[in-house]
Amino acid sequence: MTQTNFLYDEIAIGQKASITRICTVNDLIVFAHASGNLNAMHIPELDGDGDGKPEAVAPSMWVGSLFSAVLGNVMPGVGTLYRGQDLRFHDRVGVGDEVITTVKVIDKLGDRIVRLACRCETRDGRLIADGMAEVLTPERKVILPDHQIPELLIQRHVHFERLLKACDRVERLTTAVVVPEEEAALGGALLAYRRGLIQPILVGATPKILAVAQKIGARLDGLEIIDCADHETAAARAVALVHEGRVGALMKGHLHTDTLLHHVTKRDGGLRTTRRLSHVFVMDVPGLAHPLLVTDAGINIAPDLDAKVDIVQNAIDMARAMGIDVPKVGVLSAVETVNSKIPSTIDAAVLSKMAERGQIKGGIVDGPLAMDNAIDLNAAKTKGIKSMVAGQAQVLVAPNLEAGNMVAKELSFLAHAESAGLVLGARVPVMLTSRADDEKARLISCALAQLFDAWKANGKSPVLDLPAEAA
Repeated sequence: MTQTNFLYDEIAIGQKASITRICTVNDLIVFAHASGNLNAMHIPELDGDGDGKPEAVAPSMWVGSLFSAVLGNVMPGVGTLYRGQDLRFHDRVGVGDEVITTVKVIDKLGDRIVRLACRCETRDGRLIADGMAEVLTPERKVILPDHQIPELLIQRHVHFERLLKACDRVERLTTAVVVPEEEAALGGALLAYRRGLIQPILVGATPKILAVAQKIGARLDGLEIIDCADHETAAARAVALVHEGRVGALMKGHLHTDTLLHHVTKRDGGLRTTRRLSHVFVMDVPGLAHPLLVTDAGINIAPDLDAKVDIVQNAIDMARAMGIDVPKVGVLSAVETVNSKIPSTIDAAVLSKMAERGQIKGGIVDGPLAMDNAIDLNAAKTKGIKSMVAGQAQVLVAPNLEAGNMVAKELSFLAHAESAGLVLGARVPVMLTSRADDEKARLISCALAQLFDAWKANGKSPVLDLPAEAA
């Protein structure tokens, strides 16, 4: 493919050129960045006119830029320079509208200058804009090979927004917040409370909690505080609240994870079930069509096969609670073939067969898969892998904690993913938030717990009831 242009003498009056374009959400975001126009009427998901719903109207000058695209790319083409443009806008373009932009030569003015009539309309004939353009045609003939400009990564985290919207349909989850004696710990719990995700019971040293609330300017009116002098006592009391039926989740505050999990996993009086505890990271990766779950990156250091069975089942349950009806689980290794010298490949193959035989339920499990062919269809096809999971895995099961942690951190810091997480396998979900978590991570961790609790109670994810426009 090549690009060429039309010189002044090659252009005839009446000559036309056009392009067709569908307006997308990314068009609006990129144009806002490039132009600096942050009018809420043009920003997806914002309500610019106060009518209670987002407009997502394309800026008029985005429409105007389509005329520039016709003139510069098609006719006259490469080397064309604007001298003037006037436009009148008759209607608006919204996300999803298909528009046809046409220019027609109406006069040749000499000195390489031509005048063109401009018209933009939707596929169904609705007139968006019209006007006149005056351009300087190319000085010389140019033939260029077809070229691609660098791709743009749009950092949108639409999957987490959908999870939060689903939580609007679920009752608050009463949560024991363990040792909220630090600004981020208390602030994160109160943020989730204001958002309607949790009903917190604050478990810790009352004087310290009140001092932190005063420091951050927060009011604790109406919230229960259970006074516990030290972290061990607070963790034990929070676990007891589960046994008393008073709370449906635990949220880690300003204490060591080991201290909390010690009381959760105690044989007598803990929250053990028949399933091993494991941590599930939920990642919202820009450009990926679905949320991505990574496990285990937080608890099981070098899990054996029995532990991996529970790790996989916990992750499938979390995915189903998030509205993924039949999760596709990729069990990772360094290669995609079974190799007796790489134990993780053998575990992966066994896990796949166990899922096939119904020993792991609710998802499709395949492995071993390398990272590339687990998430990229082209990589899977290039290597000749025929699988219902390869290239489209929604859950990634790491061979050990180190690998899982690296995958999650790389997605966060290199792929700009947002992340949240939950510990599953106990009687109630446990939110292991950290001081490094931002507000969004704390909110989504609470949302995951709320959705998981609702799924366990009802057998159906609240996400599945969302209308399509909430996606």
